[in-house]
Amino acid sequence: MKFFTGFRVRAALIKQQKGDIEGARRSYAELYDNKVLLASYLLPYSLLLIRAGEYEKAKQVLLDAQKAPDLNLERKQQLYVNYGVALWKLGDEEGAIRNLEAAHHKYPSGIVYQTLGYLYIEQGNKEKALSYNEEALEYDHEDPIVLDNMGQTFYRLLNDKERALEYFKKAHKISSTKIDTLYFLAKYDIENGNNKAALEKIEIALAGNFSPLNYATEEKLNHLKAQIKE
Repeated sequence: MKFFTGFRVRAALIKQQKGDIEGARRSYAELYDNKVLLASYLLPYSLLLIRAGEYEKAKQVLLDAQKAPDLNLERKQQLYVNYGVALWKLGDEEGAIRNLEAAHHKYPSGIVYQTLGYLYIEQGNKEKALSYNEEALEYDHEDPIVLDNMGQTFYRLLNDKERALEYFKKAHKISSTKIDTLYFLAKYDIENGNNKAALEKIEIALAGNFSPLNYATEEKLNHLKAQIKE
């Protein structure tokens, strides 16, 4: 029975890896309904639920995942992040921040720095966003998401587009497909009259895999695209 359960979990994970999101979600749901308690599938299942807007269900799945016997350090970090995102999407901003701050103190990691740094920006906390994202940059100065967070801090909160551009360029050099970075760089291109370059960036961003915490939504990107006159 244990072997069969492991096989079903692996089969579900492979479906997701191959892009069969609906198939993976159905398989995860069957495992969950059958009371299979393994973080190896509960964590990706929770993320699919978050992407689908089922935040309350995701929250419950993550609460159950806390009791999973295969919850190692890396999975604990991911659990904290997913739970924080679910809380944020449910409107519990303070709870999300507290959860991720607790994760930072217990299990500091790149993914925690990325997520908490972004939520401080969304919260509009200038001082906290700047100090925390600077700390995140010391943790990993080549993390494109952290670099983008620094760019957004200067662009959105401190109204310093020149400093922001430095970080967006660095982020783009490391990873050329990050949706938010492409969005902001496209805005610079439009301001500079380089509509062709802006359109290229927007198209790449629109073809990307959107995260629940992307600042640049499809709607924002399409709105920006509409501003470009051929």
